[in-house]
Amino acid sequence: MRAVVMHAPGDVRVEEIDAPVIVEPTDAIIRVTATCVCGSDLWPYRGIEELNGPTPMGHEYVGVVEQVGPEVNDIEVGDFVVGSFVASDNTCEICEAGFQSRCIHQVMMGSVGTQSEYARIPLADGTLVPVHGEPTEPQARSLLAASDVLGTGWFAAVAAEAGPGKTVAVVGDGAVGLLAILAARQLGAERIIAMSRHADRQALATQFGATDIVEERGDAGIAKIKELTGGYGAHSTVEAVGTQESMMQAIGATHPGGHVGYVGVSHGVELDGMNLFFATVSLLGGPAPVRRFLPELIELIMTDQIDPGIVFDLTLPLEDAAAGYQAMDERRATKVLLTL
Repeated sequence: MRAVVMHAPGDVRVEEIDAPVIVEPTDAIIRVTATCVCGSDLWPYRGIEELNGPTPMGHEYVGVVEQVGPEVNDIEVGDFVVGSFVASDNTCEICEAGFQSRCIHQVMMGSVGTQSEYARIPLADGTLVPVHGEPTEPQARSLLAASDVLGTGWFAAVAAEAGPGKTVAVVGDGAVGLLAILAARQLGAERIIAMSRHADRQALATQFGATDIVEERGDAGIAKIKELTGGYGAHSTVEAVGTQESMMQAIGATHPGGHVGYVGVSHGVELDGMNLFFATVSLLGGPAPVRRFLPELIELIMTDQIDPGIVFDLTLPLEDAAAGYQAMDERRATKVLLTL
């Protein structure tokens, strides 16, 4: 089958590799109908994360079930399914607490690779959610977003305790940050401040529900947030980048007693204990438990209450995956969808 394989930083190829087979009795094989390039895929692409040889890429997916293992009971051949970027049994104590991304048996789908014609989904009953009805093309795009960036943005907004009467600041204008804005709006936030310097992303942020745009960064960005909030800071802040600057900006922009939901994959982030002590904010984040939110997100999408799929601003065939990576790396695209 065809699959995207990264050989070295900047070296992305589409190659023929072996098709997946059932390995564990709880596995399913799906025919991938759409996948995409994630901002986190750019870390190894840029050489910031080390590659251990040629690596199949991708962890976001929708598709049709082709085969199930003998211990799969809830997923059937022919189901159109959405799954999280982390496979989970959805039954362990951690899953039942709503943190399926840290399931005691979790499998990171990036270790499997889903930018491919077919994919093996471990722990299929706990990972995959069938979609009832035939999705339209826009709905199918949105369902793909639910697999990671929508679910991650949603978790960030929930972790930040966005809700009615709250002012929410969002640090990061990539797909996750933009969809955190959508989530904050759905959760009833009164005011949503998007921190962005890019006109196209500012426009999408406004479309998703942002009420204010802040272009400043670092200390200047913190000062602007406080200026907009009467000196207090935001009640809820989403950190959706994963750098030292973005984390400190998020913490500094937050009202004492407020909450930071951090979902940017951290690289080189170090927190000074004394500064954190006096910030007096709550931090919750990490890999998003997308599986917790999938049933609700699928319902919102299939009833056309939200349209997160518009975050995909470049669509390419799988064969052109390298161009997609380059476009995202150069910020010519926010989120690239790959068709099969």
